[in-house]
Amino acid sequence: MERAQNINPQRIEWSCEEFGITPKLLSIQLKISWGNFEKTMRGEDGITIKQLRKVADYFNRGLLFYFEESPVNEETIYTPQFRTLTGQKPLLSPDIKILIERVEKQREIYIELLDDLGEGDNYDWEKFKLPSHTQQNIKKSAALVRRWLELEERETFDSYRLKVENKGVFVFVTNGYKGKWQIAKDDNMRGFSLYYPTFPIIAIKKQDSLRPQVFTLMHELGHLLLHRNGFIDDENDLYNYQGVEKAANEFAGNILVPDEFLKIINLIEFPYGDVQEYDENLKDFVNQWSVSTEVILIRMLKEGMIQQAHYDGYKSWRKSIIPRTTSGGSRKYRHREPIKMFGANFVSTVLNAYHEKRITLAKASNYLDNLKIADIHQLEKMNGFI
Repeated sequence: MERAQNINPQRIEWSCEEFGITPKLLSIQLKISWGNFEKTMRGEDGITIKQLRKVADYFNRGLLFYFEESPVNEETIYTPQFRTLTGQKPLLSPDIKILIERVEKQREIYIELLDDLGEGDNYDWEKFKLPSHTQQNIKKSAALVRRWLELEERETFDSYRLKVENKGVFVFVTNGYKGKWQIAKDDNMRGFSLYYPTFPIIAIKKQDSLRPQVFTLMHELGHLLLHRNGFIDDENDLYNYQGVEKAANEFAGNILVPDEFLKIINLIEFPYGDVQEYDENLKDFVNQWSVSTEVILIRMLKEGMIQQAHYDGYKSWRKSIIPRTTSGGSRKYRHREPIKMFGANFVSTVLNAYHEKRITLAKASNYLDNLKIADIHQLEKMNGFI
């Protein structure tokens, strides 16, 4: 088979360093003869085009990337927003880095499709602009945002998400199934945000329950609105009450459980001494506000309604409970997955572009996580196109 010529071995070396892997280990993983691979790394004709494509796919790069003669310039490969996240947490896994880049690409696709449809000119790109907010007065900022988002007393994750999206934010939720849109279950990352003056990104790791996703959504929104910057957050960050994480956590807590909500909790009947009864006592509020018991307890603690010992006792008890394990579930509703991941607005925009012949069916499939034609037709029925 004909060997690929003019491959830039420095770019393969750089890709390996980004992934924390050696060229030899890469050749083993891709089942490419090390003898031929080593020739390529010396600048000789070694591997084939088909083998180079395996290398490109492994690193989520285009084939032509490895034929460019120039050294890699990270400022042209990675966006400033991407570099902000990797600067905060330099040891991000290769899978997370690839996911961030993929989400950034989906944002670009969304904006391009809106422009192609003629909606870009009419779209209020200044939607993502809160008239007044401050880190010094979190309660006031949270109250402003509740009014800005037009939040009601009863909300769900889907309604919270849609109201944030309608303010010009691209909200992405990872898939529960193994693949290019998943964050591994054993990775403690909860989400990230990428700040752009228009169409910023919030990405949320799918959880077994929707309530933690609600808090992550508002935590990341807090970073975007209060700090005008992107952040990547793991489990510990969402319980951190210092610095910027303190502000984002208090912001999220006050949006989801404002003071007026706390006033309706009956403290006379609250079972202070029995932490095992906290869930039962607060379950109506948990369901109504789509938050966890812990979020309510943290707000009660901050307002002096319970003592630190009460909260610590509940936390300790919860940790002693063996969590229920959930299976991957059925993919019977595969056609709904793009809506859950990219949002209803994104999916509708892709379908609009397809029906107005701005993009092909193949491109629509590609933008919608490579849905099969039958699944796209089901999506069209859901959205009233057919």
